[in-house]
Amino acid sequence: MQAVPLLLRRLLAESEITGVLVGKPIKVPRNQLVKEELMRRTVRLALLRPESDAVLIVLDGDTDCPKTLGPTLQSWAKAEAAEIPCAVVLAHREYEAWFLASLESLRGHRGIRPDANSHIDPEAPRGAKEALETYMEPGTAYHPTIDQPALTAIFDMAHAYSQSRSFRRMVQALGLLVREAGISLASWPPPRLVTPT
Repeated sequence: MQAVPLLLRRLLAESEITGVLVGKPIKVPRNQLVKEELMRRTVRLALLRPESDAVLIVLDGDTDCPKTLGPTLQSWAKAEAAEIPCAVVLAHREYEAWFLASLESLRGHRGIRPDANSHIDPEAPRGAKEALETYMEPGTAYHPTIDQPALTAIFDMAHAYSQSRSFRRMVQALGLLVREAGISLASWPPPRLVTPT
């Protein structure tokens, strides 16, 4: 609920995009979003908000392949959204895989060990939350509601962009939605993500 809006605001700030309001998210269990009628209901709920110029749905892929499940969910959501821009993004395995792709930037924060190195294949672990805990100080537990927003605020998005296909999809989807909502983008993805310093 807190992490995704924060991530979107960070991405927009990277390209100095103003005038885009990131609305309050609607929390829906993943098992509902993978059912057509419930996905469509979620899109309808989002469209009831007066400020909804676009809809972005983000969920964990878990054991499903994003290339298989993603297009199905996208077709349901777009069909319900009609002319309103709409995109579905699946974090491969889990949202935390994006942190596994940029662990060096998280050293010393929220219990991440000072010697933590990015996972060689961040989207491979089936339990990304549990994998992230292995990079934390002994006795430290990962608490998604607290740690996810805190780590979202600081993780190196450029490194995640280079290492994670699903994070690149997230960035691509946001740019597409902004353009489809009628906002001009000088460059997208944000240049620093493509050519990190």
